[in-house]
Amino acid sequence: MPFDDLPDDPRGEMDRLGIERACVTHTLSLYSDPGTGNEALLKLDDPRLIPVPVVVPGVPGASVPSGPEEVHGWRVRMVRLCPERHRFELTGPIAMRWLAALGLPVAIDWEETSPAQLRTLAERLPEQRILLLNPGYRRLRTLAELMAEAPNVHVEIGTVNTQRGVERLAEQFGADRLVFGTGAPVADDCGPRFLLDHLDLTREEIDLIAAGALEKLL
Repeated sequence: MPFDDLPDDPRGEMDRLGIERACVTHTLSLYSDPGTGNEALLKLDDPRLIPVPVVVPGVPGASVPSGPEEVHGWRVRMVRLCPERHRFELTGPIAMRWLAALGLPVAIDWEETSPAQLRTLAERLPEQRILLLNPGYRRLRTLAELMAEAPNVHVEIGTVNTQRGVERLAEQFGADRLVFGTGAPVADDCGPRFLLDHLDLTREEIDLIAAGALEKLL
């Protein structure tokens, strides 16, 4: 494991914070060995933990897994992409063919890509659902521009921890494009949970952010 102090089981923290279900990715898949991490992840047998394996598109022998058909066999609802960390071109011909064949929503960290790449992906594959993770709060202007130009981009709110940042995005683009997430256990989970509890939005909008928007995305 890349972080020795990570808990083996996230469900204790989920119970403490009142989180019923969570999309989860193995840290080994993110930081070291996608194949081995995915194998461990896909052995989970708990409806509370929704597996989101890491996919590395590539030519035969240089991809994880061997091809889109293997991903279909996993019967997952979303995949995660790390183009910077795993060294592939998000909008290159191979990745685009994989995504078109998969037909699944993808989760991508802001630091793994760029607004220009995401706009290109959204334009070339207009049916592709994209969940942008960890955008932070210092990039709200750029984030708003991206969301305005790419309606198939959804945003995780856990790091949008500036005054009325989430409320502004909800007013501009709708709460159904905002998804609650924590990034735990690598990132702090209490802050995002506190943020969700104190949003100045209607109950319906908060319910969408807490769970409804993700269900719609999946």
